[in-house]
Amino acid sequence: MVAQLENKSVNSTVSLSHTIKGLVQVFTSSYRSFFTSVMAQALRIAGQGTPVLIVQFLKGGIRQGLDNPVVLGQNLDWIRCDLPRCIDTPHLDETETEALHSLWQHTLDVVNEGKYSLVVLDELSLAMNFGLIPEAEVLEFLSKRPQSVDMILTGAEMPKSILDLADEITEIRRPNRL
Repeated sequence: MVAQLENKSVNSTVSLSHTIKGLVQVFTSSYRSFFTSVMAQALRIAGQGTPVLIVQFLKGGIRQGLDNPVVLGQNLDWIRCDLPRCIDTPHLDETETEALHSLWQHTLDVVNEGKYSLVVLDELSLAMNFGLIPEAEVLEFLSKRPQSVDMILTGAEMPKSILDLADEITEIRRPNRL
């Protein structure tokens, strides 16, 4: 991952003659799941001094919106949709729709500013599948993001168009148990 190779916040005498392109990683499954390994990776990279952003589009309930992010150490910002509940349906009221769109716009803005080296977009696939964030916007965002930014996308039933552009895909499966 670029986030491990290049740290803009640390003065270094090492000069790379070319820009290293960030990766798009996808973690998906056939069911809604919490991707512990993704969160561990984000915490590890932030602990190494690299700026990380975690955005949870469908989680709510703890007043953790744009104005109240959780800041873990100096390098990890964690934001959720500013809603009193978790989103589990495509049917949102006007306030919920506005909160989700504000979070999406904020994500676009800070990524394009180059503030973070790693960005985790949690449950993005469900937001797309619910029709809350247009798939075409996500594809455009990924193609136009700063080249050095690593992206991790999570969620159940990731659209094929996203899988097709991913550099790495991890599918979480549960074996059939007796």
